[in-house]
Formats: sequence, structure tokens, C-alpha cells
Amino acid sequence: MAERSTAAVEVADNSGDEPPAAQADEATTDGVAKAQKTEDGEAAESGSEESAGSAAEKPAKSGSGDSGGPDDGKRQEARQAVTAPELHSGHKLAGRYRLEECVTRLDGFSSWRAVDEKLRRAVGVHLLPADHPRARSVLAAARSSALLGDPRFVQVLDAVEENDLVYVVHEWLPDATELTAILAAGPMEAHDAYQLVSQVSQAMAAAHREGLAHLKLTPSAVLRSSTGQYRIRGLAVNAALRGISAERPQRADTEAIGALLYAALTQRWPYETDAYGLAGLPKGVGLIAPDQVRAGVHRGLSELAMRALVNEGATASRQDPPCTTPDELAKAVAEMPRVRPPEPTFAAPPEYQRTTYQQGSYARPAIRPVGQPPAQPVPVPPPPLQSRTGKALKWTVSALLIAALGLASWQVADHMLNRGSAEDTTQSQSADGNQEKPEPRNPKDLKIDETSVFAPDGDGVQAQDVHLATDGDTDTAWITGTYQGYANYGNLPNRRGGSGIVVDLGSVQDVYGVDVAMYRAGQKAQVLAADKDASAPAALSDFSRRITELGQTGSNLKATLDKPVRTRYVLIHITELAPAASANEFRGGISEIKVIG
Repeated sequence: MAERSTAAVEVADNSGDEPPAAQADEATTDGVAKAQKTEDGEAAESGSEESAGSAAEKPAKSGSGDSGGPDDGKRQEARQAVTAPELHSGHKLAGRYRLEECVTRLDGFSSWRAVDEKLRRAVGVHLLPADHPRARSVLAAARSSALLGDPRFVQVLDAVEENDLVYVVHEWLPDATELTAILAAGPMEAHDAYQLVSQVSQAMAAAHREGLAHLKLTPSAVLRSSTGQYRIRGLAVNAALRGISAERPQRADTEAIGALLYAALTQRWPYETDAYGLAGLPKGVGLIAPDQVRAGVHRGLSELAMRALVNEGATASRQDPPCTTPDELAKAVAEMPRVRPPEPTFAAPPEYQRTTYQQGSYARPAIRPVGQPPAQPVPVPPPPLQSRTGKALKWTVSALLIAALGLASWQVADHMLNRGSAEDTTQSQSADGNQEKPEPRNPKDLKIDETSVFAPDGDGVQAQDVHLATDGDTDTAWITGTYQGYANYGNLPNRRGGSGIVVDLGSVQDVYGVDVAMYRAGQKAQVLAADKDASAPAALSDFSRRITELGQTGSNLKATLDKPVRTRYVLIHITELAPAASANEFRGGISEIKVIG
């Protein structure tokens, strides 16, 4: 059952006849069309994923929306016209895919866990009759999704019409965990919720750029792998199976991501109806911010969830514009300050166990239980060094110790005499030649007069935010954009010289070191200084004095010099960026710069 819950494609919804995006649309005027209802209503999610045996013996239950109305007769006729294929465990498709277990049987189609005997791996399969009214749209959606090839989505492996059947084969991920199961255990930490909204919004933005929408983005459609990466299943296919469409698909998917973030922060569904094992909001209070639902919620993530949901972006403290597309939501996430992961907890070390000798029970007779014969007495060793040989050894060791102490005392006295003579010589030199002893240096942070972006190729990176690296606040930072494919700024021609920040101290100073807080660990950087006679240096060759070597950095880049460097300009030069949240994406920056004098 655990494997079924984490790998089967979700095709049912327990929130009523409309998906979450469509429910919210009833109370708003943003123009999002309601999701079209299925022909026979939607069944409850918790009851739709029946076991293979029960699903094969009885037809699927109808949803709550079929309890009455003038269209009931037409819907009954549609059910009679389209019936699920009568298949069983062990049936093979294309002589290759062996059906193992029926996961869902609903609305004229069924979903199975199967085995690809050719590649010897588990797969998932959706089955429809070829004359099903949605067969053509399901085939088209599956083939479009397969062409995307994005690893952040569960991949469609095959989409075929054969022998009066239409079947779609997709990946099966037994080691992944549904977001539904994660939320059942409690609300997520701020860092985990940040990773969720960041990865899902970026993935959906990439899908919409290719013209693909999900329209059924619920907690059971999001999986978290053992490595912490989120994968989305059912892209375009789930909506096609259910006959769902929307006039503004980007707005519908954005609202769905906002609902996922809201649930991750509060363990509540952001509507009045209960759904996906989560309690809804109290009736009559409307949509309230997550930080008003539960104490301790991250303020920035709470405001982000409200901007994604249908409330025109209004929050308790600010009036930011709403995010109407996944791309806008992804950019809003990227502009947020870093959400740090929680500090790791370490188990307390076990209590120190004293030895038997330390406990004072050495040579102590053991307590004999009643009824047992007495144990053999433990022999007690004689006191050490009581024999004639032992006494001679003791006196020899004592004599050696006395001699060693005398020699050490003589050496200490000789050293003190020599030191006194040297001090007298130094004092006489100071009196005669005015050679005074230098006072110890007191390190201090030098005042930074101005900062600018280092642009060796003539094109600066985020020049408008460069002041954030010297504002005294590590929560603000100069952050580069996100570059694809290569750590060296996407291997772009106008970024071959890298980037960074040039610090102007206002005048030539003695620089003894730097302390730089990096925006993200894993960047490749170095710290250089210009010659003391330099004026407005702009090229890498203008910074000829080295303060640190070029190398991989952690969260901080620190250096202390024995001999100061006389300079006015200091360059923090970044040549390679750190990996971002998604695969093949890189990003970097600097949070705070201190120059030590």
C-alpha cells in the first residue's frame, strides 16, 4: 500500500466537483474560468483508490455532484455508453507491459501498476477504451508531455492506441513520498516549504513556456524524492483524463501552487471545505494569511502564499501585486531573502561509564545469591615495590627525578639571566638611538566610501543592488541572476571575466584582511587589491595585489595578512556561481563585505 500511495497517478479529488482553483474562482472576478465538470461527477479521493480486487468486482462510485438535477439521465446514458476495459492482473499490453494491480477504476478508465518486462522495471499505466470521449485528448496530452523531457516531472514513457484500447505508460517512483503523506504528519519547516514552492513554481513555469498546463495540481500530484527533490506527476494528462480545462490555465496553476504552499505552512486547506486529509478554514472568516492561522509561520512565505492565491495579493502588512503566472511566482521566490535550513540536532553523548577499579570495587568479593555455592576467592596481589629489588628501583627513580629537577632549574635560571641582559640592551638602544618598540595593532573595520559592480566585459550584473552588500545587514544581498547549464555565468560571452564588487575605501589605507559573507556557499572567488597609485581600476589586470587565492568558498570568505597591503580599491571577484535549487541552474552573490585595517 505504501508503494501505491507514492507512485500511482492521482486521478480523483475529494474536494467536491471542482478543483481548488475553480472553487476559488466562484468568489473572485479575475476572469479565471471554472474547471469543467466531468461527465459523471468527481469521486472522493480517499475512496477512489480502491484495491485491485474490489475495483474489479464493482463499478466506481459516483461523486456527490450526481445526487440530483435535470442532467442525471444524460449522465447515466454516458456511463452506459463508455465502460472501463475488462482487464485483469497478468494481462500484457504490446507483449511487454504486464498489469499487476489496479490502482483506480473511475469514469470509464482505469489506472494500474505494471511491470515493463523488457526493461525489468515498474511502470504505471492508464487504460481507456478507444471510443472513450476523452481518448483523443488523453493521447494528445500524453504525447505533448513526453516531448517536454523535464526531469522535474514524472515522465510519460509511451502513449499508444492498440486493439480498441488507448494506454499511457509513465514512470513509477516507489521511493518517493506524496505531499499528502508529508502534510499528514504536520506542517513543514520554513526551509522545506521554501524548497517546495521554489521547485514547483520553476517547473510549472518551464512547462507553461512550452504550452503545457497541469490544471490538477493537488498535494497528491507532488512527490518528494529521497534526495529532497520535488517531482510533479500528471502534467496535462490528469486534466485530460478528467476533462478539465480553463480559460486562464497559468492563473489556475499559480493558485494551485499557492494552495500547496498555504497547506505546507499551516496544515490547513485554504478554503472552507476539507480536502486531501486537511481541515479547511473556519466558515465565514474568508481567506486569512497563514501567519494568522498558525504561530511561527515565516512572514515572507505567508505573504507569498497570499499573492499566489485569488485575493489580489492583499496581506496584513503590504500591498504587493498578485502573482498570476508560475513565472511571476518563481521570480518572487527568487527575490526573497534566503530561508536557512534548521540547525542540525545532535544526540547527547552517552554517560561516562567508570571502570570497576574507579568505582572502588576492585578485589571486592561479589555478592553471592542465596542458594549458590561460594565462589573461589579472588587472589589479592601484593602491594607494589615492597621487595628488595623494588626498593632499589624506587630509590633509583627518585634520584633521577631529583637530578632532572636540578637541571631544569638551572636552565630556567640561565634563560631568565639572558633575557634580562637582552632587555637591558634593548632599553639602552631605545635611549641612545630613539628606537622605540612598536605598539600592538588594534584591528578595526575600515569605512567603505563607495561600491560598484565589477564588469570587465562591459556589462554589469545587478548593478542597482550593489549597495546591499555593504548596508550592514546580512539578510540583504547583492544577488546575481540564475544562469543555465554552466557555473561560469552560463558560459555567456559577456560574462567570461566573471563579476563581483569593487570596494572604494575613499583613500589609500593599510588593509590587513577581509571578511566577506557569501550569499551562497560553493562559489569560486578571490579577493584582490589595486596598486596604491591606481585610479578608477576597471580591468582584472588593474588589481595586481592578491589578498586571497582563487578557490571554492563556504558561507564566508575570510583572510588575515601578516603584512598590510596599501590600497584604496579592493575587488571581491566571483568567477563561478553555486548550484541553485534546480538542476543545471547556478546563482551567486555577496551578502556583506568588511575590510579590516
